[in-house]
Amino acid sequence: MMDSWPLLVAATLNSGTVLAFAALGLLINERAGIVNLGAEGMMLVAAVAGFATVVHTGNDWLGFGAGALAGAVMAAAFGVLVIWLNTNQYATGLALSLFGVGFSAFVGIRYTQEKLGERPNFQIPGLADVPFIGPALFRQHPMVYVAIALTVAIAWFLYRSRAGLVLRAVGESPESAHALGYPVRRIRFAAVLVGGALCGISGAYISTVYTPLWVEGMVAGKGWIALALTTFATWRPARVLLGAYLFGGVTMLQFHMQGEGVQVPSQFLTMLPYLATIVVLVLISRNATFIRVNMPASIGKPFFPG
Repeated sequence: MMDSWPLLVAATLNSGTVLAFAALGLLINERAGIVNLGAEGMMLVAAVAGFATVVHTGNDWLGFGAGALAGAVMAAAFGVLVIWLNTNQYATGLALSLFGVGFSAFVGIRYTQEKLGERPNFQIPGLADVPFIGPALFRQHPMVYVAIALTVAIAWFLYRSRAGLVLRAVGESPESAHALGYPVRRIRFAAVLVGGALCGISGAYISTVYTPLWVEGMVAGKGWIALALTTFATWRPARVLLGAYLFGGVTMLQFHMQGEGVQVPSQFLTMLPYLATIVVLVLISRNATFIRVNMPASIGKPFFPG
């Protein structure tokens, strides 16, 4: 049984990376005052874009680039609608998600039977052979480490840079930021693009690394979990990463328990990640003051420059 624990930790990091990229992107959106409920749709379109690119080129990194581009293009459409045309953020995000589900299913029809080439095995020389921690931590895809580095970079950007301070100011009081001469709409649009690109990378990671294939609807609610994760983490990058690993661990626990022969109905194990999401949100919602203190003051509110 002990031999299976490093594999569980490794699988947790792998699964959590999917949520980390998407949640970090949504965090940047919400720090600028924009709520994008279209993460699920963006991730699905990016997943098929990334998978198709790898099928035709054999290059995973081009697949990640295609996924990021697909996510950014969809986010750009969302940004134009909600920032300049002042459509409702929640309704527009839901429409984007529904569009992404249908569009990805249509485009992905020809790729359902496609298979990627042999997947490379990554490991850090020397460290990968250390008992327990080697298989658990140092045999991961490079994007796992990119997600950790990105979390540090976003935390530094938000709390240690002038540009991050401006972004947070736009999320707290766009009227005040506009009065000081900052281009609020352009800043929000840039945040939406970055958020879309990160959701796109998450989608491409799913179809090229996490489960290297294309199946309709394969994101399977991870976009919604990532959206809930930003609230669970109270809009803090480090907490987003920890929360992503927590939910990733819950997701992988079902397979670990089945492998250990634990007699639990598979349907119950499958619903564990979503049940955990609901429980966490209920617990957080009990302390409304804590949410208000940490939540960007203008989140979800439109801005009309005078």
